[in-house]
Amino acid sequence: MIIVQGYIPIRAERREEALGMARRMTTATRDEPGCISYDFFVGLSDPNTLMLFQEWENMESLLAHFQTDHMDEFMRGLPNVVSGEVVTRRYAVQSVDEEKQPGSGDTPTIH
Repeated sequence: MIIVQGYIPIRAERREEALGMARRMTTATRDEPGCISYDFFVGLSDPNTLMLFQEWENMESLLAHFQTDHMDEFMRGLPNVVSGEVVTRRYAVQSVDEEKQPGSGDTPTIH
């Protein structure tokens, strides 16, 4: 699984436009093959920061996402609403066999 997490600082006066872009992007992306989850969140400490969290089945699905029309539209509109550096991080995640982990039993392990 591939996880992408990011922060997008947005201009206060363009906040509604940024939220609309995020909503359109979320709706379109969730229908893509290989998309497990995709959403934006508003920061509690700074409501002018959007946080992005997405999960993909594999790298191929994420790379295909980058080629979509809705990604192109989002990237073209982004400079109009950002107020600073956009930071994203990508993580490759492997499943762990719960039976082989210490403490595995009826109680779920929290990482």
